[in-house]
Amino acid sequence: MAEQVLTEQEIQQHFAESLPHWFYEEGWIRRKYKTNSWKGTLMVVNTVGHLAEAAWHHPDLTVSYAFVIVKLCTHSAKGITMKDIELARKIEEVIQWQPAAQAGSALEGTPQDDLRFSYVKYDK
Repeated sequence: MAEQVLTEQEIQQHFAESLPHWFYEEGWIRRKYKTNSWKGTLMVVNTVGHLAEAAWHHPDLTVSYAFVIVKLCTHSAKGITMKDIELARKIEEVIQWQPAAQAGSALEGTPQDDLRFSYVKYDK
């Protein structure tokens, strides 16, 4: 089954609706996640890896001490498809999840004021 390639206008619409920190460049949708340390970087890489493998859709990653760049493109379609958008949404949902910010959550979340425990630099 051939996937429908999205137009750049459609991609931008998805960004505006649900992926404001993602951007389109050179045929890929991309997102840079800033981390506080190598430990945080590895946690982001493992999270993205798990989600991508579960979705059977595999991103390109650039990995450094304090950041991870995620690049998505549907190679079989030679462009951006809903597979890329949906995986980007799931990655965003999981990486940016902050249980302490949710009213009524029993989970306290990672202490952001103590760098020994903080690992992702969350979007404000």
